Amino acid sequence: MTVTPSPLASRLRNLVIVLVAVVLSVALFLGLRTGSSSGSLTSLAAIAVPLDVALKNGKPTLVEFYANWCSACQAMANDMSELEQHYGDRVNFVMLNVDNNKWLPEMLSYQVDGIPHFEFLTPTGEAIASTIGLQPRAILASNLEALATASPLPYLQNRGRVSEIEAPAFQDSSQARNDDPRSHGG
Repeated sequence: MTVTPSPLASRLRNLVIVLVAVVLSVALFLGLRTGSSSGSLTSLAAIAVPLDVALKNGKPTLVEFYANWCSACQAMANDMSELEQHYGDRVNFVMLNVDNNKWLPEMLSYQVDGIPHFEFLTPTGEAIASTIGLQPRAILASNLEALATASPLPYLQNRGRVSEIEAPAFQDSSQARNDDPRSHGG
């Protein structure tokens, strides 16, 4: 004797199957989406090498000054995550959030006036180059390869020595000489 399910039981079973399929589809979609966004600024900051460790461990360092609200920083997050996975064993990746006042001395020292701001440091912590703004992945990769091998960075100007001589900002008019072209004959 075979029992035939009632139409109501059959509909209920089909509804449960559809609901389970929808829930699994949504979970799979969100899981894949979350997995592919491993390059979020939050996850990058979580795995970043602390600055004090980077300055002492003998490896060259890339310091990124960023902010969570920075659209260029967000746009570069996936590339930075991939670059960190590729070069992380040879180069320190340091993330410093400009919204954290703790990093104000570093922001002043490295003259951060735009973000993302990247500082390239030698293994001894000496700043050799910097760049500001959205950077193509290929250019960052070339610069990181050069940094890792102690070669000149191909896409950045090296920091040169700066003159220690300071020109006076203005001249006191009481001491101006008449033959000084800045005195305008006065």
